[in-house]
Amino acid sequence: MTTNVPTIADVQADLASTFFALKNGEIEPKMVVELNNTAGKLISSYKIQLAYHALRGEAPTIPFLAAPVEGKAAALDGPSNAQ
Repeated sequence: MTTNVPTIADVQADLASTFFALKNGEIEPKMVVELNNTAGKLISSYKIQLAYHALRGEAPTIPFLAAPVEGKAAALDGPSNAQ
């Protein structure tokens, strides 16, 4: 079985659209529970993989985490002192 691995950004977008679909009555709560359960299991499995590689001192390439980072430069600069 071959599937495209979603990125964390894909999962976040799917969870957000699921939230709004539930809020607007467009999706059954039971389906939302199952989608959230599956998303949680995906995220947990990658957390375990990261912890394993951290213990081994490795930096793995994980397609799930290969999402563009917005505002990366601003985050590296730290908080602004402007008032």
